[in-house]
Amino acid sequence: MYERYGKRLLDIILSLAATIILAIPMGLVALWIKLDSPGPVFFKQRRVGKGKTHFNILKFRTMRGDTPHDVPTHLLKDADSYITGSGAFLRKTSLDELPQIYNILAGQMSVIGPRPALYNQYDLIEARDKVRANDIRPGLTGLAQVNGRDELPIDVKARYDGEYAAHVTFWNDVKIFFRSITYVFQRRGVVEGGTGAMNQTKEEKSSK
Repeated sequence: MYERYGKRLLDIILSLAATIILAIPMGLVALWIKLDSPGPVFFKQRRVGKGKTHFNILKFRTMRGDTPHDVPTHLLKDADSYITGSGAFLRKTSLDELPQIYNILAGQMSVIGPRPALYNQYDLIEARDKVRANDIRPGLTGLAQVNGRDELPIDVKARYDGEYAAHVTFWNDVKIFFRSITYVFQRRGVVEGGTGAMNQTKEEKSSK
């Protein structure tokens, strides 16, 4: 019942409330981005939604205008050089994700769910297929985000996504929501220009 009806209703209520409460802060962020570097305020990118349909995700722009568009950050050479001054702060605090409340309102995303993959992240999409994580709406935050985020390798991310997809409940969503707030304030799990750092660190330690 919750997964079919309650979750979507809760998404609408939370995203509408966020639109009202965050209108002024988001306006200030938009102004900062405009003053910081030339280019649009918002960044659109094709992502994979429920049932592997595609949609355009919205973010505050955090990189220069000449950044390759459909390349994941961890695949960019010297990724830090592309990130703007305002963008570095927005990414560390996850404030760049705020415009996705409109993706939630449109029904393309949920507040809680697997983070939407780039349309060309075939390894992640395939890994999620195996655990049926592509069968649910992607989210603003999710189980993988509160268990390592960028530090997790693809297979571990997919495993967490599958675990969530198999147990979509109100209480799971509540726990992930509040754990996400803790992660944001502590700035945990953010690895610019890299992914799977947790796994890599373990391998480096074991080889010494």
